[in-house]
Amino acid sequence: MMALPCLPWQEHVTQKWTELDPQLKETFSSLLEIDDVFNCALSLTTQNDLDVLQSVSEEYSGKKDTDEAAKSRDGGNSSFKARHYVTAVLHYSQGVCLAPKKSEQLCLCYANRSAALYHLQRYKECLDDIDRAFKNDYPPHLSHKLQERRRLCLNRLSLQEKTGNGDHNHASDCKGRALPDKAFPLGPQVSVDFSAKRGRGLVALERIAAGEEILVDRPYSCVLIPGLEEVRGTGDRAQDKRRERFFGTEHRRCHWCLAETLCCVPCEACSYSRYCSSGCQQEAWEEHHRWECPMGPDLRATGVLSQLALRVAVKAGLRNIQMARQSARDQHEESDPSSRNSSSSDQISPDGSYHGDSYMSVFHLLHHTNRHNTGLRFLCAVTMATLYLKLSETGPLCFSGGLSDPSSAERTSEEGDGAGSSSESWVLGSAALRHMLQLRCNAQAVIAVQDTGAENSPVQSRQEIRIATAMFPTLSLLNHSCRPNTSMAFSTGASAQAGVSDGPADTSLPGGRNQAPGVTVTVRAAKVITSGQEILHCYGPHSSRMETPERQRILQEQYYFLCECEACGLQEEVEEVQEVQEGRRPRSGPRGSPYESGLLCGNCKGALKKSSENGGGGFTCALSTCGGRMSSAEVSSRLQEVRVVLDAAVELMEKEMPGEALQLLKRTGSGSGRILAETHPLQGELADATARAYATMGDWKNAASHLERSAAAAASQFGEDSVEVGQQLFKVAQLHFNGGARGPALSVIPKVRRILCLHCGPHCPEVQELKAMENCLRGSS
Repeated sequence: MMALPCLPWQEHVTQKWTELDPQLKETFSSLLEIDDVFNCALSLTTQNDLDVLQSVSEEYSGKKDTDEAAKSRDGGNSSFKARHYVTAVLHYSQGVCLAPKKSEQLCLCYANRSAALYHLQRYKECLDDIDRAFKNDYPPHLSHKLQERRRLCLNRLSLQEKTGNGDHNHASDCKGRALPDKAFPLGPQVSVDFSAKRGRGLVALERIAAGEEILVDRPYSCVLIPGLEEVRGTGDRAQDKRRERFFGTEHRRCHWCLAETLCCVPCEACSYSRYCSSGCQQEAWEEHHRWECPMGPDLRATGVLSQLALRVAVKAGLRNIQMARQSARDQHEESDPSSRNSSSSDQISPDGSYHGDSYMSVFHLLHHTNRHNTGLRFLCAVTMATLYLKLSETGPLCFSGGLSDPSSAERTSEEGDGAGSSSESWVLGSAALRHMLQLRCNAQAVIAVQDTGAENSPVQSRQEIRIATAMFPTLSLLNHSCRPNTSMAFSTGASAQAGVSDGPADTSLPGGRNQAPGVTVTVRAAKVITSGQEILHCYGPHSSRMETPERQRILQEQYYFLCECEACGLQEEVEEVQEVQEGRRPRSGPRGSPYESGLLCGNCKGALKKSSENGGGGFTCALSTCGGRMSSAEVSSRLQEVRVVLDAAVELMEKEMPGEALQLLKRTGSGSGRILAETHPLQGELADATARAYATMGDWKNAASHLERSAAAAASQFGEDSVEVGQQLFKVAQLHFNGGARGPALSVIPKVRRILCLHCGPHCPEVQELKAMENCLRGSS
């Protein structure tokens, strides 16, 4: 994820700081008020900065290009001939976005895409593309092809209606309308609490059962992340190369509601933004894209966080920003009149006020200006000042939230010292900087599961990826635990409408009610939560994936607190943290304890444990009579060997060579057993890959057997009722179903359903698929 600006821009700002006069450096470093920081950065931003950004952003050009559209169409034709119809559609969609309006390439890309959609049995979308091809002057001498395809589609749809198998797709369901919101997305069983040590948080007012819904929240705003960023990637180059063969998130999802879509509706002005429907296209244009469109390359160069920060400010509008600023001043004066110029004026009120899902809640999120290192603060400030000047070039801003009275927009002594800046745009720039600094600690990744692997493979691999960065007003209330008592599930597009209350949203409420696109997060209890207990979720570093010292280091560096949750509370682990911080113990690798447990002694097959001698630089056998040892370097080398084989096996399967992959995995599996216990995470990954190879060859029984071993390894690492185990057992159920193993399938389905309902709710797609499998199996008895 390119959260921060691209490297060339970061290097430019770093050089700018290096060359800055020492007195100016000292002045900037001493500033803690957002307004002062923004004004200082604005005074330091020059035409050279604008020119550098212009140069850097050329790599991210969003211009329409007929020649590039033709290349994309050629790529689609090649994939179509190979019967890779999904990939063909993605190529044609890229051509649709690149082709200028009314160009020949545009109508040809629509026509070709309709052919691929027909083969994918997506008949309604095929008809839509046929209509678009004709509207964009499709050549008359070729029209008979489209007319015949239209006739075939209508026949297929008619047959589906008679048999009751309608073609449902998101493009026809999601109209892009702003969805109604709950006034307060918190359930009646929870309350907002405040403590001087932990700030705001949520506590249970009554017992909450495992799996029970606690809150549903929509992001105030979100920005799609380009590329494919795995939630739990390995960082291996081989895997990175595999990712390059897939279209990124920006090609697969609507840039407004984030729904998956193959048949995008392009922005008419740029080649980057695309949507699942004309409704989403219009909603995005009205809220933010009319301002972002001409600045698209600049925003992509300066990163997701700056784009999201600016989007939040533009959406809020001048009136809401001014109301929030006044609220902050009033709260500060009430809490501490004598320290009006201190940084605490930007904090929440002492009583921990909660403003629901409005902009007021977003504005009052902590920005930690006094804790960000000076380099990061300078980067954010100069970036936002430069974007502010670029945006000012487009002319007066008509904010989404509406303009206030002209008299309220007069510049005060506090607002705007930059030459030529208006009060309105200056307030926008200062608010955007505030949000960019807030996002360092308050950004939330929107997670989705996406199919990967060879398109025509009978078995698809699935992985969690980050599809967007969002700012959730209510979700931000939850404090962190490395062993949380909640689970989060995200919904996008039309599916996000499920469970949302009916009735109009009142946009006249102070602070502006949340009118976010079709994205929701549902938080459920992952275990029983008792009355008075705090409701917690994980900010990233989880106890099942990382050692305590590494988790605490990450949390301290990004969120500025020393975690003292239950998982971090063991005295010996706290002492390890102190040793790391004092340099007496080396930092753990990013994988942490799960990969350092489950190791076997090469002499006696007993368990290896991390040595406490010489700073913990190796492993010794747990049996004192054995004396077996392995250095940390040797363990890392052996683990890396297994990882290389895993990557090679996946490469072979993607090349449709499952037999060769299976042989490689068998050789490695027999060797890995000499150092890895069955519960080691890498053994689980080996078993998962072996199951995939067997399934690709149609050997469902062996595939299910190995996948059960993978699930057992996941249970050892994450827990019997973890969502990771549920995902593995879901694949086991699919394999038993595909192999016609009725008894084993019916045996595992209830357990999978229980786990997935606990974490994802009863309406998630996997649970619905399990229900269909079960009905089919019971109906065949």
